[in-house]
Amino acid sequence: MKILDKIGLALFSTLILIISIILCFMIFGWLDIDFVHELVTNALHNEISSNILLGLSVVFILLAVKCIFFDASSKQEIDYKNGILLENSDGKLLITKDTLENLVSNVVKGFESAENVTSRVELDKENNVKVYVNLSVKENAIIKELSTNLQTKIKTTIKKTSDLEVKEVNIKVKDVEPNKNIVQE
Repeated sequence: MKILDKIGLALFSTLILIISIILCFMIFGWLDIDFVHELVTNALHNEISSNILLGLSVVFILLAVKCIFFDASSKQEIDYKNGILLENSDGKLLITKDTLENLVSNVVKGFESAENVTSRVELDKENNVKVYVNLSVKENAIIKELSTNLQTKIKTTIKKTSDLEVKEVNIKVKDVEPNKNIVQE
């Protein structure tokens, strides 16, 4: 949360608290309505207090407009949806989901028994990476062994190239492709 948002929230909360307490006191009869009316009237007729109230009113109006019409999401919160933002003393690096998906697809294409690969990467605020791979395998593939090797290779490749930990690699085999090299009689 940005500092302006925190200040706005604190000011609005304080104002609502004061108004609520005054209203409760008036409803229970602990505060005379005529006294409150006289206090507000005197404050509005006094030049210094009316200028202070005008300044506060303008600030509250601007904060209300900002909170209503402008998204409070910071750029970094928006960036994590598109990729992972890494920072160090030299600057920032945004690794996009597309980059990770292409990396995963290239890793899977390196396996001879894998075909028709599509991959999807999900990221969360804690930079946890979840990989989803859909692929077809060749007829002679040992699916269990292939999936274990793919999971290991994807995790190590992403760790090596981007220094990110992969939480899960989920593989879905959607089809078994027949071998095209078999001669039919």
